[in-house]
Amino acid sequence: MTAVDSEQKPEAAGAAPEEAGPGPAGPQPAREPAAPAVPAEDAAQDNRGNVVVGIGVAVTLLGLLVLGFVAYLYWLSGLQEARAQTGMYANLRAELAAGLAPLGSASSGPIPPGSPVAILNISAIGVHNQVVVEGTTPENLTLGPGHLRSSALPGETGIAVLYGKRVTFGGPFAKIPELLPGEEIQVTTGQGTSTYVVKVVGDSRFRILIDPAPNQLILLTADSAFAPSHYVEVEATLTSTPRANPGGRPAISPAEVALANDPTALIQCLAWAMALALVSVGGTYLFVRWSKWPAYLVTIPIAIAVTWNFYESLAALLPNLY
Repeated sequence: MTAVDSEQKPEAAGAAPEEAGPGPAGPQPAREPAAPAVPAEDAAQDNRGNVVVGIGVAVTLLGLLVLGFVAYLYWLSGLQEARAQTGMYANLRAELAAGLAPLGSASSGPIPPGSPVAILNISAIGVHNQVVVEGTTPENLTLGPGHLRSSALPGETGIAVLYGKRVTFGGPFAKIPELLPGEEIQVTTGQGTSTYVVKVVGDSRFRILIDPAPNQLILLTADSAFAPSHYVEVEATLTSTPRANPGGRPAISPAEVALANDPTALIQCLAWAMALALVSVGGTYLFVRWSKWPAYLVTIPIAIAVTWNFYESLAALLPNLY
């Protein structure tokens, strides 16, 4: 090997990198590393986490709805009944003064359900100026004590029957079971004020209390403040002069008997539940697509109104004397 060959071999060895291919001169920018792929197990865990959160939110909202209904029954419904009583008392007082209070007869026709017909006072148990409405459906009794439409009006010859709630909507008949024989009951209608004296207080489980004798007043309420299955009945005898009974009383519906509920309220309940779901969906959409506070201002009043009607429909499914 000659000296010339030994000098050319290093050059040939160094020429190989230059033949790798054309490219821009200067240093090449570093590439960003590719994002690591999310393992399938982690994605499945994320999905399960979202499902758990969704179920938790749904259970929380359901719990709040149930608690709200309890608050409505035992507190807010009493405020609703008191407000209705205030307005009806003023109207009935004006009608009594003008001689226009409804009496109901074959000539004038039946009294519309829900109309105020009498003022009840039982001083022994603290019932003062309680307005009695016509009808005994669960809806009628949300306004106050109700008069059984097929019976005589208080003070008239015959048997007059009044229903009243024990616990909910103010519980106007909550203390009816505490009445004692000999205590007085006064009822004012368009025919004047009549006085009754309590004769018997008992439970419908043990005897039929209604006396077939005329000129009686029967008061009914639930036997329990928790799970009523029977009713307490008070019989009182008219001691003042009996008033004329014009007759012409209508027949009653199954929803007007003691401890009945209103099956038609189930349809209303389902309709209000659907409306509440739509309001929730609409409010969520506004919250996402719109500003937060305007969405609250629009959605919350509507949601309260719909929820209130939903609760009223639910209450009508409970026994009317409860």
